[in-house]
Amino acid sequence: MGAGVIKSGGGRRRGRRRSGGQPMSEINVTPFVDVMLVLLIIFMVAAPLMTVGVPLELPKTAAQALPTEQEEPLTISLASDGGLAIQSTPVTDAELIPRLRAIMTERKGNKLFIRADSGVAYGRVAQVMGALQAAGYTSLGLVTDPDGPRFGASGG
Repeated sequence: MGAGVIKSGGGRRRGRRRSGGQPMSEINVTPFVDVMLVLLIIFMVAAPLMTVGVPLELPKTAAQALPTEQEEPLTISLASDGGLAIQSTPVTDAELIPRLRAIMTERKGNKLFIRADSGVAYGRVAQVMGALQAAGYTSLGLVTDPDGPRFGASGG
């Protein structure tokens, strides 16, 4: 693919002269670049599809997005019926803290993100946050959809 044989022509050339059957030591990178571009396009299309799989109706707020991290954030979801899920795995109230402790031993960061359906009662969200705080998880973030009301702010 990348190596070939250069045959000497009839004319005289200046510089080094190659013998008749010597392999060429140059690499053709065009096929490599083509493959890399195809892979880049595939990952650009597939990346938005790799989000947490629990369907929720998140509340809309004017809050800014948190800075991104190197590691995928650990997300706890509260469905409209009050059910809990870690990432996309459903758990009961009794399983929540033991499973989080097992997961957090293998993670670098200690941030937890809470995604609650807008139909979930505030008391239920507060109960889950209180249980997480009592278990030692103090870095909690609430996930919302952007472009919500800005309450007295001028502009967009």
